[in-house]
Amino acid sequence: MTQWRAFKRLRRWFIAECTRLLTKPLASYEQRVPNNMDKLKETLRIGDVLLVEGDQRISQVIRYLTQSSWSHCGLYMGDALLKGDPERAAALRQRFGDEANYLLIEADTPEGVCASPLSKYERFNIRICRPRLHPGDIDTLLAHVVSHLGRKYNVRHVYELARFFFPVSIVPRRWRRAALTFGAGNERSIICSKLIADAFTRIGYPILPEVVTVTDAPAPRRHWVKRAIARSAPPPPLARFRCRSTGLVTPRDFDLSPYFEVVKFNHVGDPRLNYRDIVWDEQPAAVIPTSSNGAHGPAEPATATTSTNGSRGLRPALSGAWSALAGSVRRIPE
Repeated sequence: MTQWRAFKRLRRWFIAECTRLLTKPLASYEQRVPNNMDKLKETLRIGDVLLVEGDQRISQVIRYLTQSSWSHCGLYMGDALLKGDPERAAALRQRFGDEANYLLIEADTPEGVCASPLSKYERFNIRICRPRLHPGDIDTLLAHVVSHLGRKYNVRHVYELARFFFPVSIVPRRWRRAALTFGAGNERSIICSKLIADAFTRIGYPILPEVVTVTDAPAPRRHWVKRAIARSAPPPPLARFRCRSTGLVTPRDFDLSPYFEVVKFNHVGDPRLNYRDIVWDEQPAAVIPTSSNGAHGPAEPATATTSTNGSRGLRPALSGAWSALAGSVRRIPE
């Protein structure tokens, strides 16, 4: 019994150290376009999904494995959390002030599922994905994510997700999918994309479903007069949607989904911006090299390496994964 308790303490310490290492901010993060918060607040609607390019090491791992720019997502609530519960509204106003009118619900480390102000991502690269919802479904969507407030962040699910997307593995992909779907389930913890995917699945809204076209469906029976005067064109094909496991949904799926509209707002704040009036600086932007430890500084020269034909595909994948975990940028020979 004593050995089991010692093992559990060691396991908790190891998970805490890994979480601390993976959530460490990167010094090489770059915001490409400044955000106009006033324009952003005017553009966002309740129910929008906000995609974020995170600045942590785990964010770099997720971006590499999913081949996407987005590593985090949150659901925009606006001032919905201030309604219905006076005690919660008073606590949010005391904590965030005027920013309590512009809140997101997200699952993040180490807070878990929590409400965060929109200003938290003022210095981040973001994107708005807007679903086309019926007004009656918005309350159901918000109620589902609000019911998860306070739950922990599922770090194990992130590890399983990394194993699923890793390009090289001795375990077949279908077994990794089964392990992720059934083995990483935890009713008391969740990750950001699964939290939002569960909410949209609850109201039957598709994200990236499997669409099966049905061409052999029986045609509806019609009266012989209508059949005689009707055109000979074949009926349009029918489609059936198959819902994917929400545990496999990543932030990039909201960006790729044809059922979410990508909304871009002008950071200048003027919708009448004319590109002919832009004042361009004739001097090119300075390029700041990045050292091997992820900080700004003199870059190390890339050394050419030779590999056998059998390891050409394996080495770039392993080197890229190690670079993402270490928070560094390396040159991989082609």
